[in-house]
Amino acid sequence: MNLASETRKDVVILYVKEERLDAHNSTELKSAVQKLFEDGKKNVLIDLKDVRFIDSSGLGALVSGFKNAISHQGNLKLSSLQSQVKSMFELTRLHRVFEIFPSTMEAIENFQS
Repeated sequence: MNLASETRKDVVILYVKEERLDAHNSTELKSAVQKLFEDGKKNVLIDLKDVRFIDSSGLGALVSGFKNAISHQGNLKLSSLQSQVKSMFELTRLHRVFEIFPSTMEAIENFQS
């Protein structure tokens, strides 16, 4: 899986550089997020602007990351969802679970408040 990361203020931004987040690559994302929380990071933002398709495995990896955040007293937020991906979150009602922001900057500002 092609992932990039950067830290702004105290937020680790994980950029998913794939068009698809599915059974073929979701375990790598799950592991990367888990490692961040295990390494003591508290604020993680996953930027999904390049992801055009997500299936149940991809959603499961994100839910796993969310649970990991809770167990480590951290926060996991999402940003920059394309319309097809946003539709999947609404269909599965996961938009009620995750804090989702239109842009990375808006999400970072929310971590600060």
